Amino acid sequence: TSCGCAAGQHLAGASLKRLDLSRNNIGPEGAAHLADALRVNTSLKRLNLIENNIGPEGVAHLADALRAAHLADALRVNTSLEKLVLWGNNLGPEGAAPAHLADALRVNTSLKRLGTSCGCA
Repeated sequence: TSCGCAAGQHLAGASLKRLDLSRNNIGPEGAAHLADALRVNTSLKRLNLIENNIGPEGVAHLADALRAAHLADALRVNTSLEKLVLWGNNLGPEGAAPAHLADALRVNTSLKRLGTSCGCA
């Protein structure tokens, strides 16, 4: 989780466009640190969290940072992220249920790529 914390601290004040934290096992706690940083960073366009074991709790932290109760709700209102990759994170149905994601993508205008395969329980 120290990786998520350090990345979150750098992200908070940065004009970073892309962040790839693949396979760092940041878990829900690391996702919470990233979420704190996302609350104040508006420049990030691409976030890659492949195989980080963030689970439903981590997704909830990220979604909350984007002012939503669930990831799908976050995608309805977010205007910064263009690419979000969450493969292999055991997201569970409450964080990334296909029906909710499909509904969110009907109204989201910024997200161009969303990767959740192997991550929707």
